[in-house]
Amino acid sequence: MSATSLLTESAPPSTATAPVHRSETPGAFMARDIPADEFRAAMASLAAPVTVVTCYDDTGSPRGLTASAVSSLSLAPPLLLVCLDRGSRTHDVLTGAAAFTIHLLGPENEALARKFAGPTEQRFEQVSLADGPTSRHAPQLADAALRLTCARHDVIEAGDHTILVGRVAASDCLGRPAGGLVWHHRGFAHARPVEAR
Repeated sequence: MSATSLLTESAPPSTATAPVHRSETPGAFMARDIPADEFRAAMASLAAPVTVVTCYDDTGSPRGLTASAVSSLSLAPPLLLVCLDRGSRTHDVLTGAAAFTIHLLGPENEALARKFAGPTEQRFEQVSLADGPTSRHAPQLADAALRLTCARHDVIEAGDHTILVGRVAASDCLGRPAGGLVWHHRGFAHARPVEAR
C-alpha cells in the first residue's frame, strides 16, 4: 500500500469542499527547467560535505578526486552515493572500479581537498597513503580521519552526472573527530557542533 493511499484511507472525511484549481495543460509548468545559472546560485547555498574519493585503475595506479555531492542512502544494506561529473577525467575509472574509498575531510584537510581538485596527474604527489587490510581494495589517504571503503553496488546515469552507489564494507577511523569540512557559497567552510546550552 502506498503512503498516499494510506493517508487517504486514514483521513477523516472532509465536510467542506475547497475549490480545486487545475491547469488547462497539466504538467506545463513543471516541464520547464530552472535556468542553469539560477540553479547553480541556489545550490551554492546548500552546504555540502567535502570528501576525496579514491580507487585503483586497471594498471593498479591510484586515482581520485574531490567530491561534495555525497550522501548516505540506506542503512540496511549500508549504502552511500557520490555524484560524479561525466566530464571528469576520473569518472570512467571510478565508475568502472570494483571498489572505492570515500574519505571524510576535516578543516585541517583543505590543502588535500584542493590537491584532489587540481591536475589529475599531480593528485597523489607527496600524499601519504595508509597501509591496512582495506588498502589493497582502494587507496587510503593517511591524513583522513575517517575512510569508508565500498564495493560498487550500482551506477545510475542522471543528467550530466553519474550516481555511483557503494555498499560500505569497511570503516577505518583514526580516533579523532572526522568531517566538518564543507563547501558553502563557493568556498570552504568549517562545520562544528553547536555548544550545549
